[in-house]
Amino acid sequence: MRLKPVEESQAASGASKLNATLSWPHLVALGVGAIVGTGILTLIGVGADRAGPAVILSFVIAGGICACAALAYAEMATMMPASGAAYSYSYAVLGEIVAWIVGWSLILEYSLVVSTVAVGWSGYAAPLLTSIGFPVALTQGPELGGLVNVPAVGIIAVVAGLLIFGTRESATLNAVLVVVKMIALAVFVFVALPYFDAANLEPFSPYGFAKSVGADGIERGVMAAAAIIFFAFYGFDAISTAAEETKNPGRDLAIGIVGSMIACIAIYMLVAVAAVGALSYTEFGNSPEPLALILRQLGQPGFATFLAISAVIALPTVLLAFLFGQSRIFFTMARDGMLPRSLATISSRGSPVRITIFTAILVAIIAGVLPIDQIAALANAGTLAAFIAVSLCMLVLRRRAPNAERRFRTPLAWVVGPVAILGCLYLFFSLPTQTQFWFLLWNVAGVLVYFGYSRRNAAAAE
Repeated sequence: MRLKPVEESQAASGASKLNATLSWPHLVALGVGAIVGTGILTLIGVGADRAGPAVILSFVIAGGICACAALAYAEMATMMPASGAAYSYSYAVLGEIVAWIVGWSLILEYSLVVSTVAVGWSGYAAPLLTSIGFPVALTQGPELGGLVNVPAVGIIAVVAGLLIFGTRESATLNAVLVVVKMIALAVFVFVALPYFDAANLEPFSPYGFAKSVGADGIERGVMAAAAIIFFAFYGFDAISTAAEETKNPGRDLAIGIVGSMIACIAIYMLVAVAAVGALSYTEFGNSPEPLALILRQLGQPGFATFLAISAVIALPTVLLAFLFGQSRIFFTMARDGMLPRSLATISSRGSPVRITIFTAILVAIIAGVLPIDQIAALANAGTLAAFIAVSLCMLVLRRRAPNAERRFRTPLAWVVGPVAILGCLYLFFSLPTQTQFWFLLWNVAGVLVYFGYSRRNAAAAE
C-alpha cells in the first residue's frame, strides 16, 4: 500500500524525461482520433446484432457513463499531470498494489484496443486489397478461416514507425487524418438520413434491456450491447497519458478530455440514428464494415467506396492514439521499476523507442490471429477497471485534500463519481461471462508478477 507522490514522476530527467511538445489542439485531435474509429465504423454492427434498434439506447448509456468518467479524468489529470494516467493517480492516492492492478489492466486495455482497431481497419481494407488480387486467407485470422491478418499486422508496424519518428510529428499527422474521418462520417449521415424509415425501428428492443443468453449462445440485450460498444467511447483516457508531454497541462488536459468527449457523443448519436433508421439491423449486424454496407444497400456504391477508403486512411488515428498511450503506460511503469528499467529509455527525438517496438510486436501478434468481438470485449474489461479507479481517486482526494489546487473541478462530483463507478461495474457484469473469466486470469497472473518481481524492484522500495 505504499504511496508514490506524483511529483516524483514529474521530476524525472535525462534519459527518462519526455519532451513537452503538445498543446490543446493536439490533445483534442488526439482524443477525437482515439474515440471516433472502430467503435462507430465497425462495432455498431456488433452492437446492432446484440440489441437491435435499441443499440441507440446502448450508445446513450455507454456515452453517459463515459462522460462521467471523463469528468473524473479531467480533474485528476490537471491535479496530477503525469504520463502514467490512471496508474500514476492510483499510485499516489490508493497505494502500490492497486496501482499495479490498474497498470496491468491498462496494459490489457491498450494492447487489445490497438489490436481491435487494426482488425477493424483490416475489415475495410481487405475488400479493396482482395479486389486487386491479394489472398483472402491473408486478410483473416485462423478463427475466421484464414491464416493471419496481414493488413492488421502491417498497419500496426506503420503507426509504430510514426511514433518512433517523433511525438509532435505524429500528433500533427493525426490532426489531419481526424479531419478526413469527420468528413467521411458527415457524408454518411448526409446520405443515409434521408432514407430514415421508422419501420426499421420496430421492434425497438427485441432482446430486452438486461443481458440474457439467446438460443445461439450469444449474450444479447441493451446492456450487453452497451458493454461492447462502450469501446466506441473511450479514448479520452489516452489524452491523460500525454500529460508529461503537454506544454500547459493545467489548462490543456481538461480542454482535450472534455472537448473531445462532447464532440464525439454528438457525432455518435447522429451516425447511430442514421444507420439504424436507414436499414434493418438484421442486414448489417456483425458486418466488418457496417456503414459501407448500409450505403451499398441503399444503392450508393460510390459513397460506400468513399467511406471505405476514408476509413482505411483515417482509422490509423485510433491506432496512433492508443499505441501512444500504451507505450506511455509501459514507459512510466518501467521508470518506476515495476517493469524492467531498461525499457524506459528515450531516443534523441524524445520517443520511447524500445517500449514502442515491444508494444507493437505484442499487439501485432494479437491482431493477426483473433476476431474483433472477442478482443473488444476483453479490452473493455481493462478499461472499466481503470475508469473505476480514477473515479475513486477523485472522490478520495475530495475528502483527503479538499483544498488542493484543482485547475478543473468536476461539477456535482459526489453524483458524477458514484455514477461512473456503479455504471462501470454494471457494464463489467454485462460483459460476456467468458470475458470476465479471462480478465480474472489476467489479473491473477499480474498479481504473481507483482509479488515475484515488481514489489521488490519498485522505486518506492528503494
